[in-house]
Amino acid sequence: MDAELRQDDVKASLLQTDEGFRQLVSEHQDLDERIRHLSSLSHVSDEQRFEEISLKKRKLALKDRIQAIMRSRNGDDTLAMPSQ
Repeated sequence: MDAELRQDDVKASLLQTDEGFRQLVSEHQDLDERIRHLSSLSHVSDEQRFEEISLKKRKLALKDRIQAIMRSRNGDDTLAMPSQ
């Protein structure tokens, strides 16, 4: 079975069955939207720049947690989430 397809199956299953996982993925998506918004601004204040950096760190931490859950569910330490 293709690793990406297996990854998609694991993620789909977790999204259907695990409320905590759904919340993590939702928060990751929300952070991504906010980061995109800040990145699109032509003039960014120091506060907005700091917020963008902080959000990127939180998003990366969430991605790591999501990947860890997917690996533990799949029993595969090599499973990785695509870059976003």
